Amino acid sequence: MESKTRILFVCLGNICRSPAADGIMHDMVEKQGVADRFMIDSAGTYGGHRGELPDARMRSAASRRGYALTHRSRQVSEEDFDCFDMIVAMDDRNYETLNRLAPSREAARKIYRMAEFCRRHPDRTYVPDPYYEGHEGFELVLDMLEDGCEGIMEYLRNPARN
Repeated sequence: MESKTRILFVCLGNICRSPAADGIMHDMVEKQGVADRFMIDSAGTYGGHRGELPDARMRSAASRRGYALTHRSRQVSEEDFDCFDMIVAMDDRNYETLNRLAPSREAARKIYRMAEFCRRHPDRTYVPDPYYEGHEGFELVLDMLEDGCEGIMEYLRNPARN
């Protein structure tokens, strides 16, 4: 039996960017008929929103695009480095925090920046936190996450070319 590709998306509070990436990626693999080959989850480097649904504004913006965000927030743990093949950080702060949490250099090699996979947003080096933004901020983040999830799928299909 083929093993699953296990992807964890990480942002600060796990209520905006990472649960949206989680929902988009779930939708993408479902539509491509490969959902059985993936385990997808999200977490935050900060645990203050533990157990909460994603931010209502993100759920609303995502819903308009056909994504249902039902994930409950959780904090990233050291065990996640054993459980996941790719740990995808939304920005440099989360990337650096994940590198500090990584139990080994080998584990740290699993950490990626979401912006590395964005093809249509080459000027962006990170996915901005829309929490303090208006409607446009959430739309930009969803645009970037759709782009990045497509980029991850391309990367997984052709790892040698990336």
